[in-house]
Amino acid sequence: MKATAFIRSHVPPPLLRGYRALRGRETRRDSAGQRLCLTGDYGSWDEACADSTGYDTEIILERTKAALLRVKNGQAVYERDSVLFGEIHYAWPLLAGLMWVAARSGGTLNVLDLGGSLGSTYFQNRVFLGRLREVRWNIVEQSRHVEVGKSLFEDEQLRFYHSLEDCLAETQPQAVVLSAVLQFMPDPYRMLRDLLGLNCAHLLVDRTPFWNGPEDRLCVEHVPEEIYPASYPSWIFSTELFRSHIEQNWVVVADFEGFDKFPGPFPYAFRGMIATRREPT
Repeated sequence: MKATAFIRSHVPPPLLRGYRALRGRETRRDSAGQRLCLTGDYGSWDEACADSTGYDTEIILERTKAALLRVKNGQAVYERDSVLFGEIHYAWPLLAGLMWVAARSGGTLNVLDLGGSLGSTYFQNRVFLGRLREVRWNIVEQSRHVEVGKSLFEDEQLRFYHSLEDCLAETQPQAVVLSAVLQFMPDPYRMLRDLLGLNCAHLLVDRTPFWNGPEDRLCVEHVPEEIYPASYPSWIFSTELFRSHIEQNWVVVADFEGFDKFPGPFPYAFRGMIATRREPT
């Protein structure tokens, strides 16, 4: 299955890029005083889609490309969501999970980063990754991102693929990274089932919204005009329900609080987890 077909089967427009351009922006407002937020309580994905809009992924791609080229070339320290910073802001729980996976494999790390842009997480953590014996960071993305990634960023460690099949034909990742991905899929549990076929031993989930109720809730996420005009469906997962699905096939080693925070229609929080595949009984 090609990347466009794979992503369309799991993630409707807008896709992953929108959220990656927004994370950690709770305090930023547009000229109307609006800010990033979740609203509504929708009965179906179609209903939420009908009450939301799209966005221009090419703009996000170009901004991310320009910023990451500066990081790659040593002209900037750190990029997040196409914005350059003077110091690296580490996602420590995710990095700890990556180092734990590598420690279990003799100092080697082979990652599948689904929707990993042009390598933002790789560049964020490359100081630590560079101390490992061997690193391979595989990104499966939309076609335009793969084209740019291959032409400007790919090397022996960082690779870009149009499809999961293309990636698996060359290498077998130890771990799947799902960062700010699952909430934007119409059927996220289908994705989790599909990942079982990849034969990866570890699962790292990060920057995913949860609440304490019994069922998943469906909202619309609104983006401030100053970032770009867009709104799109987003799940807020029931912690109990999500864990029940995960624990059918994975053992949760740790869960942790994420640093993303912005308003919603009811109390919720961004969280992540590190899990290993459950051994057959």
